Amino acid sequence: MQNLDKLFFNGDWSASRGNEWLPVINPATETEIARVPAGTATDVDAAVAAAKAAFPAWSATTIEERKQLLVAIADGMQARFDELVDAVSSSMGCPAATAAWLQIEGPIEGMRLFADSLDQIEIEQTMGNSLVVREAVGVCGFINPWNYPLHQFVGKVGAALAAGCTMVVKPSEQTPLQDYLMAEIMADAGVPAGVFNLVPGRGQVVGSRLSQHPDVDMVSFTGSTRAGIEIAKAAAPSVKRVTQELGGKSPYIITPEADLAAAVRYGVEDVMLNSGQTCTALTRMLVHRSQYQQATEIAKGVAESLVVGTGEDAFLGPMSSSMQQQRVLEYIAKGQDEGARLLCGGKAQQVDGKGFYVEPTIFADVSNEMEIAREEIFGPVLCMIAYDSVEEAVEIANDTPYGLSSAVYADNEENALKLARQIRAGQCYMNGAQFSYHAPFGGYKQSGNGREFSVIGVEEFMEVKAIQRP
Repeated sequence: MQNLDKLFFNGDWSASRGNEWLPVINPATETEIARVPAGTATDVDAAVAAAKAAFPAWSATTIEERKQLLVAIADGMQARFDELVDAVSSSMGCPAATAAWLQIEGPIEGMRLFADSLDQIEIEQTMGNSLVVREAVGVCGFINPWNYPLHQFVGKVGAALAAGCTMVVKPSEQTPLQDYLMAEIMADAGVPAGVFNLVPGRGQVVGSRLSQHPDVDMVSFTGSTRAGIEIAKAAAPSVKRVTQELGGKSPYIITPEADLAAAVRYGVEDVMLNSGQTCTALTRMLVHRSQYQQATEIAKGVAESLVVGTGEDAFLGPMSSSMQQQRVLEYIAKGQDEGARLLCGGKAQQVDGKGFYVEPTIFADVSNEMEIAREEIFGPVLCMIAYDSVEEAVEIANDTPYGLSSAVYADNEENALKLARQIRAGQCYMNGAQFSYHAPFGGYKQSGNGREFSVIGVEEFMEVKAIQRP
C-alpha cells in the first residue's frame, strides 16, 4: 500500500484538501502502524462529483460486463489474500489465523456470489400492459464499521457494482487499510474512473456530508443504532434511500431436549469469536431452569479453555481500541452492580505486557431487565438467562428493541424450525449453523432496515420503473 497519504477518486490518487491525519493503531501492540488523511467535506464533494459523472456510462453497462468485473475483483482479492489478512488483523486485532477465514475468505466468496446473483434478477418483467424494469438507484454513500471491515465493504460495494451504481466509500477511522488495498485491486480489475471513490475521515465530517449531500441518492450505513438514527435524520431532507445494519442483542434458545454440551459450546464460541465484536453475537443464552446449573458449568469450562492473544492458537484477540476495552469493562462492572453473578473473566488482560484485551466473561443469574441483557456490549461477554417453558423463552427472546440475529438449538430440525419462526429477527441459526453469503443479511426493529448479500442485497440498490404500454 503506497498511497496511504492520499484519497482515491475519479480513478486516481489525490491529496486531501485538509491537513489532518488519522492514526491507525494496532490494538495488540498499542503502536501506530499507519496514518491516513482525515477527509474533508470538500473532498466528499469532489468524490461525489466524480461518481455522479461516471454514473450514466456505468449504469448502462451490460450484466455480462458487470459480472466479469466482479469476478476480476474477487480474483484480485484472492491474489492479495495475505495482504488483506494483515491489513484487517493489524488494525482491528483479530488474530491472523482467524482473520484469514473469518474476515477475508468469506468476503471473497461474497464478491463472487454477487456476479452469480445477476443471473437471478429479473431486470424486465411484463405485468399486464406494463413493462416493469429495474434500474440502478444512482450515486451511493457507504459508511463502514471497524469490526468486520472487509465483509461490510463487500456487502455494499459488491451489490452496488452489480446493480450499476457508483459510490463513495468511507471506512472506519480505525480500520481503513483494507479499503486502500481494495482501491488498488479494483483499479487493477478495470473499474472505470469515478465508479469507486474512497474518502477516509471522521464520521462527523465525511459521514455527515455523505448523508446530507444532494447528489447522493442512497446511503448505506453499518454501525450503532445511535449513529444510524443521526444518519437517517441527516438524509431525510433530501429524501434519499437509507439502509442500515445496526445493533443487536441476539437471543439463543437451547431447548431441554438438545445436546446441552454441544449447544453451550456453540453459544460460548459464537460470543467470544472476534472478541465479541460481532453485531450478530448470541449474547443472551436462554437455558431451561432444570439444566441451568449444568449449562453454566459447561460454559465456564469452554470460556476458560479459549486462548487469548495473536498466535496461531489464539481464539480471542484484543478489543479494537483502548476506548472499546474501557467500554466493555464498564459494562462488566455494571453487570456486577446489577446483581449478575460473574462466572469467569471480567478483567482487562495483556499479552507480553501489551494490548487492549478483555478476558472471556460469562454472567449467570441474569434477568432480561438488566442493562447487560438489553444493551449491546460489543465485547466477549455472555449473559445466561434461565427460563421455565419454551413459550417463556420465546417471549424473553423477543423482549428486546433489536432484531438482528438469533439462534435455536433443539433435538431436531423440525422442532428448531418451529421456534425459529417465532423469533422476530432477520436471521436465525438452527442447531449450530454458520453464516451464509447466499442468504440476505439484515435485521428487524432497531437493528436496521434493508438487506445485504444475495440477489436481495443487489435489489436494494435498484429502482423499479413501470412503463405503461398501449
